[in-house]
Amino acid sequence: MNVFGVGLPEMAVIGAVALLVFGPKRLPELGKTLGKTLKGFQSASKEFEREINKAMAEPEALPSTEQQSNDERPPGA
Repeated sequence: MNVFGVGLPEMAVIGAVALLVFGPKRLPELGKTLGKTLKGFQSASKEFEREINKAMAEPEALPSTEQQSNDERPPGA
């Protein structure tokens, strides 16, 4: 198990330090808050990716500069 480059032994040490610092009563509350925060970041990331893909898939609404200059030329020029 490797999450964000942190293995199981490192996660155990982080959990033990968090238990000592925050205590057993606040630890579940902090875990729940952390889970909600990560879920929010994940959904925001997916929404951002969806918007980028949507913008890349849309054809350009305005003609390019080259097309405009060709349209402005008089016929036969």
